[in-house]
Order: sequence, then structure tokens, then C-alpha cells
Amino acid sequence: MSEEHNHEHIVAIDENGNEIVYAVITRVYSEEFEKEYVLFAEHSDSDEPVEVQAAIVVEDEEGDRLVGIESDSDAEWEFIESVLSELADEEE
Repeated sequence: MSEEHNHEHIVAIDENGNEIVYAVITRVYSEEFEKEYVLFAEHSDSDEPVEVQAAIVVEDEEGDRLVGIESDSDAEWEFIESVLSELADEEE
């Protein structure tokens, strides 16, 4: 993950070797699940809606790494949705 213009960004490479820049929306820790999550969306300069994605932040000796959420727990997905709802409410 990198920081640019005081915003945190994630840079990923797709299957075709293209670089994709994602803007980090927020990081949030859940005591219930004992995990840190990051919510992010593809960086866009337009006003069009973007798809928000979520991942788990795992710390290791090389730094932070993102892992996809592979949970069947409705409660975990509800937690992520509640974070998104709170952020949307703050924007209004």
C-alpha cells in the first residue's frame, strides 16, 4: 500500500499486467472478529458510483498484506455493511 497526496492507495496488477489504483476509503478494526478490515474502491476522477471492496489486513514481517474475505458468517458481512452505512450517513 502506498500513500499519495495524504490519501492511502492500494496498487494491484490485474491478469493482463495492467496497474489498477484503488483509493482506501477506511480501515476499521473489529474486536468481535479480531481483524482489521480495509474498504477500498478503484480510484476515479469522475462522479460515477464505484464498487466498494473489502479485505482483511494481515501484518507480517514484510508489512501489511491484504487477504480476501472468505467468510460464510452473515455477522461479519453485516459488520462491513454497517461500516459502509455509517460512512454514507457521514457524507450526507
